[in-house]
Amino acid sequence: MKRKIEIFSAGCPVCEEQIKLIKKEACPDCEIVVLNMNTDKTSLERSKSYKVKSVPIVVIDGVLAECCSRTGIDIEILKSMGLGKQN
Repeated sequence: MKRKIEIFSAGCPVCEEQIKLIKKEACPDCEIVVLNMNTDKTSLERSKSYKVKSVPIVVIDGVLAECCSRTGIDIEILKSMGLGKQN
């Protein structure tokens, strides 16, 4: 069973750097989906359901990463949620 990692991005250089880091830490059981809110209005609307005002936003298996609701991505929190771990 794959772990679904959704990354809501604005396509900016900061987001791209974080996406690379997340992909580097991901395992074969991590399905990474990058949702560019600049080019996909559906992704933008969906991101609003998480009530987050900054990007990138990371959602793992349907759960908003705690770091994304505060100050930004914390790779250790993402790992504790399953990033890089096979099921």
